[in-house]
Amino acid sequence: MAEDNLRTLTYRILRYTPNLVRDEWVNVGVILEDDAGARRQARLIEEPAELARVRRLHPAAEEALLRALPLELEAILAAPAAFAKLDDTLSNAIQFSSRKAVLAEDFDAELDRLYRDHVAPPPAAGRAGILENTRAWIRAKLSDVFRRHRILAKLEKGVRVEEFTQPGDPLRLDFGYRFNGTRGFVQTVPLGRDPAQAKVLAYTAECVRARLPQTEFTAVTEMEPASGNPRHQFVARLFEEQRIAVIPLNHVEKFADSLRMRIN
Repeated sequence: MAEDNLRTLTYRILRYTPNLVRDEWVNVGVILEDDAGARRQARLIEEPAELARVRRLHPAAEEALLRALPLELEAILAAPAAFAKLDDTLSNAIQFSSRKAVLAEDFDAELDRLYRDHVAPPPAAGRAGILENTRAWIRAKLSDVFRRHRILAKLEKGVRVEEFTQPGDPLRLDFGYRFNGTRGFVQTVPLGRDPAQAKVLAYTAECVRARLPQTEFTAVTEMEPASGNPRHQFVARLFEEQRIAVIPLNHVEKFADSLRMRIN
């Protein structure tokens, strides 16, 4: 990595501390800001497995607070001098690490790394990295492909859907893009886990298309839907009915290349 391409970024780790007297916490997010203050972004826990881990560590955890945190934090980060206001704005149960600086070339890649190192659930014994076949794992793989094809910076990240569904809908689609009057959305969906995630995406696609007919949806999965797996086939039929394209990870290179040609 050439030193000329490095820039200084500042980050803080968000900690959920339900009992201030005991001073026991679990990391639930990271906030990253560039040196000029022109870009700030947070990444917080959202997966059922991530929330379940917090409940295991803190059985009386306020899940409603954690689920509402992304909306609250987004509003704060949109304001000037956001870092300076964090400690005085959020619930007392949310604490922050001190600011730390890091040199990095790519903002998005550094945010992913910080989240992986400080927040993501630790892998099982004998395994490395983010737990495989989770949305976080698939999204990390997909982000790497988009980055190598030089389109990651051109995509919207964490696209909020409440304007198309219902106010307060917490769902965010992983990536969004626009071309020739069409909007596109990409969402990672693990076939081997909770099929409710597929049902949520199907419902969302129907709601979005009711407002924006010129829309395309793509679901990126960890594998091809297996013909002999009833759960896989349920998801495949559901997506076919809602005109959601299914792209397994072993085909995302071609998908990224096609996307690059359209959004350039």
